[in-house]
Amino acid sequence: MYTFSSKLKTFSFALMIVGLLGVAYGFLSTPSSVEDVKVMLQESGAHGEVAQSNEHSASDKVQAEENTHSTDEHATHVFHLLKNKPWSALYVALFFFFMLAFATLAFYAIQHASQAGWPIVLFRVMEAITGYLPVGAVLLFVFFVLSSLHMNHLFIWMDPEVVANDELIQAKSGYLNVPFFLIRAAIYIIGWVAYRQYSRKLSIAQDNASDLTNYTKLFKSSAAFLVFFLVTESMMSWDWIMSLDPHWFSTLFGWYVFSSMIVSAITTIALITIYLKGKGYLEFVNNSHLHDLAKYMFGFSIFWTYLWFSQFMLIWYADIPEEVTYFVTRFGEYNLPFLGMVALNFVFPLLVLMNSDYKRVPWFIVTTGIIILIGHYIDIFVMVMPATVGDQWFIGIPEIGSILFVLGLFIYVVFTTLTKAPLLAKGNPFAKESEQYHY
Repeated sequence: MYTFSSKLKTFSFALMIVGLLGVAYGFLSTPSSVEDVKVMLQESGAHGEVAQSNEHSASDKVQAEENTHSTDEHATHVFHLLKNKPWSALYVALFFFFMLAFATLAFYAIQHASQAGWPIVLFRVMEAITGYLPVGAVLLFVFFVLSSLHMNHLFIWMDPEVVANDELIQAKSGYLNVPFFLIRAAIYIIGWVAYRQYSRKLSIAQDNASDLTNYTKLFKSSAAFLVFFLVTESMMSWDWIMSLDPHWFSTLFGWYVFSSMIVSAITTIALITIYLKGKGYLEFVNNSHLHDLAKYMFGFSIFWTYLWFSQFMLIWYADIPEEVTYFVTRFGEYNLPFLGMVALNFVFPLLVLMNSDYKRVPWFIVTTGIIILIGHYIDIFVMVMPATVGDQWFIGIPEIGSILFVLGLFIYVVFTTLTKAPLLAKGNPFAKESEQYHY
């Protein structure tokens, strides 16, 4: 059995406390009024000053009034973007860590449905990571409820005033409306969490079972879950990410989000496995298991790049205004993170993990894994921020605080779950094959 060390537990609490302080700072440091934003813009030289004189001509006065009106509109717009910023930072962190657990659950189900033999010794690590799924799902659902109560303005289609003046959003209101959005979110979450809890129960029960009844049930439920997953994952990506910018759409988006999710999840499995081995646990996990995890990290990094380029190339080449605006914004205002993540998510894993021998070296896998996770956090960041904070983005205290808070919570939940069951799913009929696996 695994014992959650006091040092790691203290570290997780420290992350949560420091993170909460950062999140609180993010909310408290936002401007309190449009007038504060005007002062800030003037001090930063964001736009020119309005000429003031006692001897204006009539045309000068008209121009001055127009400039003042334009200044007020711009300041109001920036005020709303800055108010969204701490909410957006928290949302990116919540979604990122949730997707680690969610995609791990899908990867876990795939292994059961395909009756794979090699990963059995890693099942308890996967189950521990999915232990965060109910916690992360509740946090996200609460976030959506707060959004529907207009505590933030991330989802502009939730604002009746915006909808009243936007024909395109009105045309989508049959799908994009608050009650239906929350109902869909509840259905997704209930289905995912139900499978997670059921599969965990069957897996543990199989440890001491005298027959394969639980194993057979797990096989069948995993196959059924994957059908549910394929439908709901795409819809989730439309609802939770793509609807942040309801004027834009991509038929490839669900697969793109999936590719980012799955490579991040497999990387997390590898990192936690290597950590546990370094602490003297998982003695039945060998270099061949690590090699296969690294192969998946390499392969899905290529898959993510293929989808990234496919979405970009088709939309950019077609040059349809309502589609290409997605990339115009990101090339114009998010050039560094948008292109930088390609290096982090493709070039670096390609160069490091292409060599088969490196896939067996733990510190190579750890280094590459950390870079991959940073890259895919930036991927989610670039999916969310342009639609919610526009050109007012930067990675500061709210973003770092949100990451630290959710990371601390993630570590605490995952490693607490590890203590609840033996680290080897010994009742699985392929357990011996997995222990003796050699590539």
